[in-house]
Amino acid sequence: MEDTVPKQTTLCPSARPESADGAVFGIVGGTATAPRVAYLKQPLPVTNELMAKAGSVTPAEIFRTAASCVESGCQHFDGKDCRLSMRIVEKLPAVVEELPACSIRRNCRWWQQEGKAACMRCPQIVTDNYSSSEQLRQAADPSVYFQT
Repeated sequence: MEDTVPKQTTLCPSARPESADGAVFGIVGGTATAPRVAYLKQPLPVTNELMAKAGSVTPAEIFRTAASCVESGCQHFDGKDCRLSMRIVEKLPAVVEELPACSIRRNCRWWQQEGKAACMRCPQIVTDNYSSSEQLRQAADPSVYFQT
């Protein structure tokens, strides 16, 4: 089977499903207050048919989507690093004891930058999470990066 995601691209593992080159690499399960991502063996290209499976919720509530990291085009990028991954590692507890079987790891910005620490926290990340903890809200808030 041919890879869905280009091998030479650095991927954002928290991309919006509507990203141009998006691929679903995980499905959100668990509960509203303790979500857990089940990783797919192979990413699936984002298609209208796949997104329609979200039904009455947003696709980003149930799908984890990766796409090319847009670097300086992203509010979380500081010119060198992804501040989102830094804050996730800093603010959130690990939720797994072993590295999840992740199909995008070799190209993942969070893995490349933060290593195992990011992967141990990744299964709790949901792009559209309306029941997120205060810790997660702080980690995801780009305005905290620029406070003095």
